[in-house]
Amino acid sequence: MSQALYESSLTSLPLLGRGKVRENYAVGDDRILMVASDRLSAFDVIMGEPIPGKGALLTKMALFWFDKLQGIVPNHLTGEDPLSVVTPAEAAPLKDRTMLVKRLKPLPIEAVVRGYLAGSGWAEYRQSQSVCGVALPAGLRNADKLPAPIFTPATKAEMGDHDENISFEQAAAIIGADLAARVRDISIQLYQRAADFALTKGIIIADTKFEFGLDADGTLTLMDEVLTPDSSRYWPVESYAPGSNPPSYDKQFVRDWLEQATVDGKPWGKTAPAPALPAEVIARTVQKYEEALQRLTA
Repeated sequence: MSQALYESSLTSLPLLGRGKVRENYAVGDDRILMVASDRLSAFDVIMGEPIPGKGALLTKMALFWFDKLQGIVPNHLTGEDPLSVVTPAEAAPLKDRTMLVKRLKPLPIEAVVRGYLAGSGWAEYRQSQSVCGVALPAGLRNADKLPAPIFTPATKAEMGDHDENISFEQAAAIIGADLAARVRDISIQLYQRAADFALTKGIIIADTKFEFGLDADGTLTLMDEVLTPDSSRYWPVESYAPGSNPPSYDKQFVRDWLEQATVDGKPWGKTAPAPALPAEVIARTVQKYEEALQRLTA
């Protein structure tokens, strides 16, 4: 396992922005070098400890899915070697954790698709029997499979804030009705292809979020990461049982630990700073990410 990278700091390229997990650097005016660090965020708070190797695992998984999803919508990969745009001295810590991508105009919504009822969707369903304005049948349980995948968009929050679920109508008001309909239909297609494939490997993809941008010609393009355990809920088929939260391959392990963590004798309030993650939680999280990648690509 290579050394953990909590934060990259390249001097050969201008930094465009630092997100919860990734740093983006400008390569000319038409490309971006995306660096996946080993940071982990849960409840929109960045943990103080890295998850060693996580950035490389996420990048491998994203590249795997970009390949599997070809033919549905263009993606942002340039096909060029990402390490060719940095100095030799900077290349070593970046190995396997970078993508060289087209610079796009990001759409200001997140395209969330749910095939199962979980997380905030389950909480909303219990109150209104709907998720993001999509009415659902009565009597569904936590983790139940939905009759068909649903598109439940969200606004993109500033760092430290929470993304907010919105209705399709609200999404259409933000990006236009035609574009919103295309994003919805393509997102469901992407999810369906990925979910069908993952099932053949013993993995349920309960839900995921996609991000899209427009290129200089206005072409809708899939961007950012795709279908990683950071942006999706992965459940092993063998332990799936509706009615409770199934064990998962994603950062749910960290979330579950944080839910019972205390700071100064009180439950953690889900605001920064996060409680320090114990070594065994970090090790189990690495193990979960590795297992998901191995199962998918075996």
